[in-house]
Amino acid sequence: MGEQMDEYAVPLDVRFHDIDGQGHLNSAVYHSYAEHARWCHLRSLGVLPEDLRGGGVGPVLLESTIRFRREVRAGQTIRVTVAYEWGEPHGRTFVLRQAFLFEDGAVAAEMESVCGLLDLNARKLIVDPRGYLAGLSPAAHDAFGAFGVFDGGAE
Repeated sequence: MGEQMDEYAVPLDVRFHDIDGQGHLNSAVYHSYAEHARWCHLRSLGVLPEDLRGGGVGPVLLESTIRFRREVRAGQTIRVTVAYEWGEPHGRTFVLRQAFLFEDGAVAAEMESVCGLLDLNARKLIVDPRGYLAGLSPAAHDAFGAFGVFDGGAE
């Protein structure tokens, strides 16, 4: 696809109520943990959900694939990483690559998601989500290093 930025990670303790009947982390919970890590990363850059909503924009998940490698059980601590892969300048989508890692670095699962930013009024993906995010805070600008200036519009 394109350029990838450095990855961010957040530790999570696996809760007993997140376990399925087989005794390992429920597959749906991986999505919840991944979303939590994404928001933690944005928050660390000074980007809050209300900043996006205030601008009439919301993040959307368009496609997601999880590859399960090892069982995760209650009481374990895992790190959930977040890395963005940006496509062409002024494209509408980007790829989020996330890993679920044990404390020793072994991979429990990998998730790849195609995402975008939705103009909540027009109900269309905005052009240049990277530029939009980069414009929300100085830390986000430093992290995302936008290709160019956000032009503010959905097409």
